[in-house]
Amino acid sequence: MKTERTKGIQAALVSAFLLGLAPVLGRQAILSGFSPLAVVALRTGFAAALLFLIVAIFKRPFLYIYPVGFAGCMLAGAINGFGSIFYYMALARLPASIGQLLYSLYPFFLALWMLLDRHPLNRMTVFRVSLATLAVMLLTGGTSASIDWVGVGMMLVGALFYALHLPINQRVLYEVPAPTVTLYTLLAMSAVVIPAFLIFDPQLPASNVSWWPVVGLAFVTFFARLALFLGVKHIGGMQTALLGLSELLVAVVFSHIWLGESLTFVQWLGAAGLAISLFLVRSDPTPPSSKGHTSGWLSWIRPPNIPPDIPWGPHD
Repeated sequence: MKTERTKGIQAALVSAFLLGLAPVLGRQAILSGFSPLAVVALRTGFAAALLFLIVAIFKRPFLYIYPVGFAGCMLAGAINGFGSIFYYMALARLPASIGQLLYSLYPFFLALWMLLDRHPLNRMTVFRVSLATLAVMLLTGGTSASIDWVGVGMMLVGALFYALHLPINQRVLYEVPAPTVTLYTLLAMSAVVIPAFLIFDPQLPASNVSWWPVVGLAFVTFFARLALFLGVKHIGGMQTALLGLSELLVAVVFSHIWLGESLTFVQWLGAAGLAISLFLVRSDPTPPSSKGHTSGWLSWIRPPNIPPDIPWGPHD
């Protein structure tokens, strides 16, 4: 029988593989003629609508969420929605592989957010974050192409926002199932990115342009988000984020296959360092649950009392 930790690790790795395809599909869609805002609006809106229909038809109990948890999902989704806008605008200016390398700095930002929320990090986690950060610096610094610094800044802002939404959702996931958190977070993201598209760039490409990258990206978002929050629920945001760095390797491989991008020798050294950080997950113990954690800037995201008769049960 699988332990909760094993389930979390597997879910995090599945999410990482799918999210590793996102920059490649997103970059392909942009190169095909879709604007960055159109890409982020279509993929998020489609994924949210699909999940809502599935839950409403087959799993209606998962529509229940307590008010403070709902507020937490709305906050996390709005933050991640703005982060997604910066991410796809950066992809319009950067190669997919380089963009994902920069985005992979989010565990460093996550460590800062979690420290502010009074979640201590053990020495192995600190070592893995440091090694991963060094690896990403090698991967980024080893490029032979000129760097668009505006795109770099946009991608770092996207990583900062992505890191911020994880500890918020982790708080909600103490008492709420992953599908419920995924649904309301995606709906909140859609409430940000769709109006941004309609207001600032309501244009779609010509009718002869292929939609398969956008459709593929929507399905990747749908399944990746479910796996992401399942991982966060079972092993915590930091461990999920560090395992999520394997998405970088996926992005590098598929950007080489589909987009003809490649890495230098120095970048491959960085990739090796990143792989070592990933393999150390077994030596990095999952921190004890902070379910009763009543301090920190996110301590307000908790229900005063969980009713014993809620549809999905008190613990999932």
